[in-house]
Amino acid sequence: MAQDQLQAPHDDREFGKNWVTTSRFMFYMQVVALAAFMAGCSGFLYSYGYKGKPKVAVPESTQYTPKYKV
Repeated sequence: MAQDQLQAPHDDREFGKNWVTTSRFMFYMQVVALAAFMAGCSGFLYSYGYKGKPKVAVPESTQYTPKYKV
């Protein structure tokens, strides 16, 4: 009987016994995992970010004011 009283507080902190603590822990783990995933994806996309406006050769006949051969 004395052993049961000593073991009772330990059972409250056990992962599989207390569902309130377990669900709170799992929620915070999901938030941390989502934040880490978003930070990792953002860093990856930032490394391949916009490098600047490229020089594109546009034919003169397709411009806003086209120039045709005469």
